[in-house]
Amino acid sequence: MRSSNASAPCRFEWRPSRWVTAALCALAVLAPLSIWASNLPAIVAWPLAAVVAGWAAGSAWHHARIPPLPIVVPAEGDVTVAGQAVDGFDVRWRGALAFLSWRDGAGRGHRLALWPDVLDPATRRELRLVVAARAAVRIGGPVAP
Repeated sequence: MRSSNASAPCRFEWRPSRWVTAALCALAVLAPLSIWASNLPAIVAWPLAAVVAGWAAGSAWHHARIPPLPIVVPAEGDVTVAGQAVDGFDVRWRGALAFLSWRDGAGRGHRLALWPDVLDPATRRELRLVVAARAAVRIGGPVAP
């Protein structure tokens, strides 16, 4: 059993989820089938099915090719994404999914979803703990004057 330092930063690498890629591949197959099964005229159904299949396959290909992104979340200090300090870093939890959001140096907003297949349970717990520690530090100083 390893012990951890409460002030140690949480380091992990975001990578594209295999589950999302598989879902997009399934969409590339099932969406055209549902269009063909509908009551659309054939002159509309065939081109629409081809467009939808191409869009879903392209989305799956694009999602699978996104390069991994190293993220460091310290209990205090600046969060870094790909080695760059970011502002307004926030983590929202929805069950097993974690949604990260931040603003880069140019002020553009970014969002990522951490699916269960992206982070192992130990890193997921570490991220929850460091985010809670960041919230406690952000709340304020001592209670007594």
